[in-house]
Amino acid sequence: MISVIGVHGTEAQQRHREGGVQTSPFDILVVGGGINGAGIARDAVGRGLSVMLVEQDDLAAHTSSWSTKLIHGGLRYLEYYEFRLVREALLERERLLAMAPHIIRPLRFVLPHDVSVRPAWLVRLGLFFYDHLAPRKRLPGCERLNLATDRRGAPLKPITKVGFEYSDCAVDDSRLVVLNALDAQARGAVIEVGTRLEGARREG
Repeated sequence: MISVIGVHGTEAQQRHREGGVQTSPFDILVVGGGINGAGIARDAVGRGLSVMLVEQDDLAAHTSSWSTKLIHGGLRYLEYYEFRLVREALLERERLLAMAPHIIRPLRFVLPHDVSVRPAWLVRLGLFFYDHLAPRKRLPGCERLNLATDRRGAPLKPITKVGFEYSDCAVDDSRLVVLNALDAQARGAVIEVGTRLEGARREG
């Protein structure tokens, strides 16, 4: 159990004085209201734990609003034989696309083949793994392109005729954080923004 013994934030302090917020004890105290913090709070409270999240600024105020906006399957990690990592990323991409299609949209990426880096057959093999390491229900699979004749090759310099197209997703990252936090709160988590943790004590 974790007892919160110090927070700083006008609204939080006022609610604490009025007895409107549980301050002690909690099973889990999450410090930071980015996507990791909000996701952990949502998952934990969904498992029946008592949770408090504190964020000294606002939700998604920092790293989680400066992201690439991509929910990707980790294609580049195949080069390092991180098959399990890619599988987990692909599964999570499917889950998120199913849960939040209103803020996540599919994207198609064109990858021109550079013969000086790796052979085309190896790229195609990697993309085959990318398509089949995890079940794929919502996104189209990879495709080989003739960039000399395909309209998708028109904006590119005529360095190569061979290209590949694959799927990933883009997301409104800040809104994803807020939706996770709101759902955590609806399930019983205490979410305090504008609140800096100044002290906590672990018990038991």
